[in-house]
Amino acid sequence: MAKLVVNSYDEFASHLGEQLGISEWLLVDQDRINKFADATLDHQWIHVDVERAKEESPYKSTIAHGYLTLSLLPYMWNQIIEVNNLKMMVNYGMDKMRFGKPVITGSKVRLVTKLDAIENLRGICKTQIGFKIEIEGEKKPALEGEATFLYYFE
Repeated sequence: MAKLVVNSYDEFASHLGEQLGISEWLLVDQDRINKFADATLDHQWIHVDVERAKEESPYKSTIAHGYLTLSLLPYMWNQIIEVNNLKMMVNYGMDKMRFGKPVITGSKVRLVTKLDAIENLRGICKTQIGFKIEIEGEKKPALEGEATFLYYFE
């Protein structure tokens, strides 16, 4: 699927109710997990101790942090949409977030999005984007929810 390009509120609004796009698959390997653990100071063994996880984890492997999965959203979102003529874009919030399935180390994930709502707030474009972070080969998503972004068009 090609990247969606929008240049104005009206162009964005024309996609209301539509799937906006799907990102490429992204590998979540142990190196990425370890770097996230170092950045967040969250070194829980289920994420970083490969040998212990093989023995004690119900997954027989380490798993990605839930917040690592969430933090991949901006990278994958940028693969789906290009919004031009902006002064700035602001993350406004996350709602209805649910972690449905752990991301086992070595899995690939991708983002699927839909424009659920959009409104013009005195020149600020407020969007509610329904999202799912899917795991390759799994029916249940790793994460789903609704992201709200504010776009300040020039």
